[in-house]
Amino acid sequence: MPRYRYPEPPPSAITPKSAWLNRRRLMAGLGAGLAVPSLAWARSLPPAAPWPGSTDEPLTSFEVATGYNNFFEFGTGKDDPARLAHSLRPDPWSVEVTGEVERPTVFDLDDLLASFALEERIYRLRCVEAWSKVIPWIGFPLADLLDAVGLTSRARYVAFETLYDPEQMPNQTSTILDWPYREGLRIDEAMHPLTILAVGMYGEVMPNQNGAPIRLVVPWKYGFKSIKSVVRIELVEDRPITSWQARQPREYGFFANVNPTVRHPRWHQATERRLHDGGRIRTEMFNGYAEEVAHLYAGMDLAENF
Repeated sequence: MPRYRYPEPPPSAITPKSAWLNRRRLMAGLGAGLAVPSLAWARSLPPAAPWPGSTDEPLTSFEVATGYNNFFEFGTGKDDPARLAHSLRPDPWSVEVTGEVERPTVFDLDDLLASFALEERIYRLRCVEAWSKVIPWIGFPLADLLDAVGLTSRARYVAFETLYDPEQMPNQTSTILDWPYREGLRIDEAMHPLTILAVGMYGEVMPNQNGAPIRLVVPWKYGFKSIKSVVRIELVEDRPITSWQARQPREYGFFANVNPTVRHPRWHQATERRLHDGGRIRTEMFNGYAEEVAHLYAGMDLAENF
């Protein structure tokens, strides 16, 4: 597997908001249908009171949050998603929920927006490369969606899958991963109230480079667990094999919990670089959410189950 090293982003690598807004104009020009309702929803979203689980830490700037990302479907460079994700067409979009559910359903994106109450939640997002962001996400609890379809007694895990379309996601022609991108959670992790499906950020519709139009956010786990551009959710009995776990199991475990006491094979995890100011801070267990989630892993060896 190639060994990637990610430098500090120079100012030239950060996409200004004015440039990103061109993407919204492009979306609006794709034609009638879902694009206009989705954009109208984003513009009319009222300011939301902070959710109780939100952090009060300073936000990462919009420009950094949208200009310095991992989204390997568009390349391995941190600025590749912002430069290349204009090829993604997030409207129309649907999410299929299937498997061990009582009511298998294909949800149109607008159905999701209309069916579930949206909230703003300010969460940290920590990446294994020892950098982190603080982002105001807009979304709804994954548990609401799972409750809507009903789980059978055999549903023990939730498997997620990203869109596979090399025309829209050009780096899917590479061999960096076995496409499409796949992730998974245990049922108790998926049903935890901190776990959300995000459809926007900073009061805007989700930018392409950040996982438009819908992505997973699990704030106590490393960022590679937050699968982007989701098209399929399957409830399964057996633990699914996730993309990075399959590619490099020594480095990327199924659980992906932030654990600064376990050293990654290629970098330390005791501190992180908070991207809003570039300073280094101490990394907290479960990314600072231990009080809310540590009980999920009682009795587990978190070095072995990484």
